[in-house]
Amino acid sequence: MNSVGAQAVEKAIGDRPTAVSSEYRERPEGSMLALRWYGNQDVRVEEVAIPAITDPEDVVVKVTGSTVCGSDLHLYHREILQLQKGDILGHEWMGVVDQVGPGVSKVKKGDRVVASFQIACGKCSFCQSGLSSMCDQTNSSKLQEKMYGKPFAGLFGYSHFAGGFAGGQAEYVRCPFADVNLLKVPDAIPDEKALFLSDIIPTAYHSTVCAEVGEGKSVAIWGLGPVGLYAAKWAKLAGARRVICIDSVPERLAMAKDRLGCEIIDFTVKTDVVAAIYELEPEGVDCAIDAAAFRYTKGVLHTVQRAVGFETDSAEVVNEALRATRKFGHISLVADYAATTNGFLIGALMEKGITLRGTGQTPVQRYWPQLLAKVESGEFDPTIILSHRFPLEEFAELYAAFDRKELGIMKTFVQTRFSGPPAPGTPALSSFRKDDIKPSAVHA
Repeated sequence: MNSVGAQAVEKAIGDRPTAVSSEYRERPEGSMLALRWYGNQDVRVEEVAIPAITDPEDVVVKVTGSTVCGSDLHLYHREILQLQKGDILGHEWMGVVDQVGPGVSKVKKGDRVVASFQIACGKCSFCQSGLSSMCDQTNSSKLQEKMYGKPFAGLFGYSHFAGGFAGGQAEYVRCPFADVNLLKVPDAIPDEKALFLSDIIPTAYHSTVCAEVGEGKSVAIWGLGPVGLYAAKWAKLAGARRVICIDSVPERLAMAKDRLGCEIIDFTVKTDVVAAIYELEPEGVDCAIDAAAFRYTKGVLHTVQRAVGFETDSAEVVNEALRATRKFGHISLVADYAATTNGFLIGALMEKGITLRGTGQTPVQRYWPQLLAKVESGEFDPTIILSHRFPLEEFAELYAAFDRKELGIMKTFVQTRFSGPPAPGTPALSSFRKDDIKPSAVHA
């Protein structure tokens, strides 16, 4: 089903009731720049109205930092349902509180804050259990409910399949339930570090928790985007005796080997990844993490099946993990899988007694206190993967370059007119339009 078909279905079946509106109400005065989606590989920075307070528990934030995520590429390629032309994208963002609704008590105007990528109400049974990403009161997509049985929480800037909320690749963002979904940032933590508490720091950590990574265990990680690399770092900090990283991008493999001390497998060189893992771990790895994402295929069969719509997701990486994981081992799927797949190796899952766990969207708020402390102490440095800094005006060019894995771009900090200068030790500003792309700071 494509986005057009999804919109027709949603129109026919209606929306789920929620405790918050995703309606984009406009402030009477002023305008801002925002990145908007218009179609397959068509995103544009445009001038739009500034969002206004809509519900009593809202705040509006002036954005000082945003970024592009690997999961944003699913939107870029129109692989997520219920996208609408003009949607403002972006789920990772931080800034300074600009306006505060009358029902907000924990943040005030002028506070530096980072937002959770998901939107939680704080009151439903899932939120009360610390499972904020499964909030039952913020996602209006009845289509997702029909597909999955129950939907996950609303997300910033991630289509109407995730609630239809405007995102943070913009100069201002409206944040519902601000007391729940914003974290105050200590002065000692610069924006370039705090930004990634919105998603990838807790998401990577959550993937290791779900895979039961711990002292003395062996770990294999498929996919060395930011989440995969952070997961490798968290695995090391958890005391894993061996971390094996699988990818094909030279810069990513070099990062895993040289900066994180992992063993690496380039699957374009060692095409039998499972055999390569058994050479290192004769009984298989204790823990496996799939951080590769559904849109990447290796073989012809799954490439063709995805192209013609016989499946939406490829099972190739999951099947490799099932074969390479030891008997009664653990696998976590943190990669974004969306719907259906063919050729899933269900026999290995059952006969080897493997625990295969979908991580779900990460309950960011559950981990914020401990991870903020680790960032503030320096135990975990988020800037190890920060390669470049760009202006918001060049977001469209950044999406294209990031999609093509060009210029050594690994993870970026996107500044707005409200951002301060780069923090010491972080990348200087690059520009596509001025033909001034700085070398990757990751390998400087």
